[in-house]
Amino acid sequence: MELLKLYLPLCWFKNHPLQLPSSVPFFKANVIFYFTVEFFTQANMIPPSEAFFEVIMDTSLTLLFIFAVLGLNRSTHNYMQVACAVLVCENVMSVFGVPIIVWLVFSHHWLAYTLLAALMIWDYALITYLMRKVLAVDMIAGVIVAFLYFATTYGIAYSLTLAF
Repeated sequence: MELLKLYLPLCWFKNHPLQLPSSVPFFKANVIFYFTVEFFTQANMIPPSEAFFEVIMDTSLTLLFIFAVLGLNRSTHNYMQVACAVLVCENVMSVFGVPIIVWLVFSHHWLAYTLLAALMIWDYALITYLMRKVLAVDMIAGVIVAFLYFATTYGIAYSLTLAF
């Protein structure tokens, strides 16, 4: 719980991910939470077997993308901190997103669509923030890396699910 308190300010664009402590148990807990919430969300929209495959791909691609970006930056020694930072931010977005998605499915209310769009923008801004801090790049490069992150993790996972 202490580590969560240290990582949560990242969701409000505070702290630097590389100045946070790393912990394998915290990393594992975040991966499990990420997988569970993503599976719950996907399994309510597509068949559970497809959802399971897509979430495995999504989780794997997320972790692989972080490793690849850090590898290109020659900073793989920061993997645990960066992976935890990304996963905590994604998990917070999921915690806010699940009720909005449930509301959207049942009501199709314009406010639910608006909140979901705002949440997606916030998520994109968080990943941009994290990549800017971790890679020490400017805003444009951070936006591009964030776009590549979302295209890789969600786009490829979705495409692979459709292919199989």
